[in-house]
Amino acid sequence: MSRLCASALFLLVFAASAFAVEPDEMLQDARKEARARAITQELRCVVCQNQSVDDSNAPLAHDIRVLVRERIAAGDTDEQVIQFMVARYGNFILLRPPFQWDTLALWLGPAVFLLIGVATALIYFRWRKGDGAIDAPPLSPEEESGAATLVTGEGAS
Repeated sequence: MSRLCASALFLLVFAASAFAVEPDEMLQDARKEARARAITQELRCVVCQNQSVDDSNAPLAHDIRVLVRERIAAGDTDEQVIQFMVARYGNFILLRPPFQWDTLALWLGPAVFLLIGVATALIYFRWRKGDGAIDAPPLSPEEESGAATLVTGEGAS
């Protein structure tokens, strides 16, 4: 019985985003509704920030979904709707922002950090080569006999 309750709770928690689009928001025309859903899946919820507007239950996400549907019903193309949202909220509203000078850190940041990590690892392991031992030239015969004398203690007074 407890497994059944746990499964039901799991489904309710993770299925909550499936009910983000409310029936009163939906357009009557199935093609326009499909366009609206496609657009809202590309827009970031400015409240949640890690969810699309289509998946979010936030009140602002609801307002954005309604606004997108109003623009589509008014006859705007998908690109016009997206440009309208970008003009209103900036590139931040796009889940996949364009590659521009002001988004370079977003696009190139992970690669830069990866390169820094690889360079750090190479430097670290190159330094640790030989477990910190210094590669020294071999001892001369005089040095070997002097070292042997020191080890055996024969030369100690």
